[in-house]
Formats: sequence, structure tokens, C-alpha cells
Amino acid sequence: MVINSDKNVWNSDFGRDYALLDCGGGERLERWGEYVLIRPDPTAIWDTDRSRNELWRTPDARYVRSRSGGGTWDVINPQLPNSWNISYLDLTFRVNLMNFKHTGIFPEQAANWNWIRKRIGGNMRKTTINVLNLFAYTGASTLACAAAGAAVCHVDAAKGMVDRARTNAKLSGLEDKPIRWITDDCREFVRREARRGRGYDAIIMDPPSYGRGTKGEMWKLEDDLYGFCKMCTEILSDDPSFVLINSYTAGLSPATLTYIAESTFSLRFHNAHTESRELAIKSEDSGLFLPAGASCRWTTS
Repeated sequence: MVINSDKNVWNSDFGRDYALLDCGGGERLERWGEYVLIRPDPTAIWDTDRSRNELWRTPDARYVRSRSGGGTWDVINPQLPNSWNISYLDLTFRVNLMNFKHTGIFPEQAANWNWIRKRIGGNMRKTTINVLNLFAYTGASTLACAAAGAAVCHVDAAKGMVDRARTNAKLSGLEDKPIRWITDDCREFVRREARRGRGYDAIIMDPPSYGRGTKGEMWKLEDDLYGFCKMCTEILSDDPSFVLINSYTAGLSPATLTYIAESTFSLRFHNAHTESRELAIKSEDSGLFLPAGASCRWTTS
């Protein structure tokens, strides 16, 4: 029996190339294309009957946390490739076993990719929407914007992630779309764009809980997100379309993100609407939703 629903969450259905098979005991059992991985998930604090799914015993790889912090991948299947591709709609992403349990893509963001594409595709006011994607990682949101017809500025402090994003663009047939690839600290980039008088019709941000910029600049989400959003109000165009804020930090609830957006962007643009919810992925085994962070969608009419 399913006892929760998607009324209060944005449910991300990735499609055939990704599935959350089961979760519990602090871990996720996932299928990525044809390969099965087990990864830690601190939100899955309940028990699950692992005997129901034999894949708990026979994954291709499992990320094992270290008591001293971090962890390592235990590769169980010797035939597991160094990297492989998965697709979502018309987009293709390269995945592999990365540091800190990552694979190079966050499938829980699929709900936002759909929303981004509809928002850009439904634009009736401008010929082209100019989007700034900050902390842009491997470029899934960048590609969703480009596929919908937007011009995108993709910014991330890690050159390796920007290179991976460019690879994903090529795999998706979007390498010739109007995308600027920038390796830079996001705060410094926004400050420079403000000084230049640049304006963007939409801003997407997926900031980490903790991080460092290209010159070692410290970032802590709880301390820096409000000020960063306030700074971003200076680089919105006079007729913006949307701002999307993502958070994976447990302490930042959807209501917190709404408060930040209303206290920054809505002070400048009064014809705005803010909606924030948890992101979630449905477990195939239980039919229940695994929470996977929160998102805030700020839009103008």
C-alpha cells in the first residue's frame, strides 16, 4: 500500500535508463542503464527487507563509506566499464564511478529539467531566453535549456566538470548550440557580470553544501546562499523569466528557499510567484518516495 503521494513533492521519473529499485538502511539500490549500484543515502533511515530483491546481494559496484570520512567504490563486477552512457528523453549523459559516491548526474533533477524546458519553450515575450547556470556541474540543466532553444552561460569552478559537460553536450548533439563554457568561481563571476552591466533572463543555481572556488574561496551554503541570491538580483534582466534554486542540505527546507527568494528576487520584481517543494524519486519496490533535496522555482507572470 502506498501511503504517500506526489502532491507535496516534485517526482522525478527519469525513464528507462535509471531506476531507484529500493532504499533503506542508509543506502540506495539503483539501476544505471544496465548496471546496478549501491550508494549511501543518509535520508534512507528506515529498514528494508533486502531479501525481496536479490540485487542487494549482487550489485556491480558499491560505495563504502570510511570511518575517517569519504569512502571508496568496491567494484564487484570486473566487466563494469570505466564509463557508460545513459539517456533521458533526447539528452545523453556519461556516467562513471566518481569521488564522494557521485556518478556525474543527479536523476532527481529530471523534474526540474522538464519544468525548465516547458518554461523556456512556452516563452512568448522574447526571441531567445538567456540563461545563467551557476554551479553547473556536468551540465544537465544547461543541456535542457539549450535543447529548449535558450542561449546558456555555464559556470563551474571545476575544469573537469566543465569538460564533462561539454562531452555531454556533444553526446546529446548540442555542441553547436549557443553555450558559453566558463571555469570560474561563481561568486566572482557574478560580481564581474554585475560590474559589466550584464543581465540574464533566467538563473539556475545548484550550489554545494560546502566547496571552494578556483582560488580557494570558501563556500558554506547556510552562510552564503542568501547573500549570493541577493547578489544575483543585480544580474537579472529587466524582464526575467525564472530563477531555480536547488539545495541538498537537509537544514534548508522548501520553506527556507521560498523565504530567501521572496526576500531577494521578489523585492525587485513584484509580479512574481515562488513555489518550493522537495524533490523525490519513487522506489520501485515500495512505491514510496525517497526525498532527494529541495528546489525553489521563482517565476514572473
